[in-house]
Amino acid sequence: MKTYIVGNWKMNFTVGESSLFLHKLLQKVRIMRDLEVVVAPSLMALQPLSLQIDRRKMKLAAQNFYDKDFGAYTGEVSVSQIRSLVNYALVGHSERRYIFGETDKDVRAKVAAALRCGLTPILCVGETAEERACGETTDVVRDQVLGGLQDVSKEDLGKVIIAYEPVWAISGHGKPARVASPLDVEDVFKLIRKILSETYDDSVAESTPLLFGGSVKSLNAESYLSLPDCNGLLIGGASLIAPEFLDIIEIAKRVRDDRA
Repeated sequence: MKTYIVGNWKMNFTVGESSLFLHKLLQKVRIMRDLEVVVAPSLMALQPLSLQIDRRKMKLAAQNFYDKDFGAYTGEVSVSQIRSLVNYALVGHSERRYIFGETDKDVRAKVAAALRCGLTPILCVGETAEERACGETTDVVRDQVLGGLQDVSKEDLGKVIIAYEPVWAISGHGKPARVASPLDVEDVFKLIRKILSETYDDSVAESTPLLFGGSVKSLNAESYLSLPDCNGLLIGGASLIAPEFLDIIEIAKRVRDDRA
């Protein structure tokens, strides 16, 4: 199974800044077997960066899209309109759920749309601090996993990546993040694999890539990547700093080589 390092640039960088930043990364990133580096720039930058990127070294992901292929939906961009630009698409990110009100029904439709158009959806799940404090982590993660995958067949599940990103471990919007311990993360990874095993089967559960996202930096990346069930990282703020992001990529390669 591949290791995935995914950088989510969120609403940062102009188109020009995105191009310059990608150029810096491409100068340093090597072609690596079984280690996939992915960046998710803003929508405006996707088209020019799709012409600039070396897809042997890195791939592009969309941060968001609408689940309908075309129609009278002013201001939206469909997955079919971006399918030639990207290989991956984030779906159900906590900021989409908790700031923009996306429901499990919305997430489910987007997962199906991504698969229909040949993209790999990165389904994001995770609980808030309040939900965790109330002991609701298992229920929330179960609901979000099953809600997002409701229309996904066993065959198509092999084209899905799941990212656990606890909302309480993500900094931003004036709120400091708490650090998720590797033990906390591994417990949820085991829960997700159990849910997949019960819903599909053991082989599918074991072969589904699981990523962790929650204020990951070069200082703590190895502790997460070394977890038995971890297949990569979804990185926010650290992906906007070239030396940090490049260090995390190198750490991921070293951990992968040590496992081999």
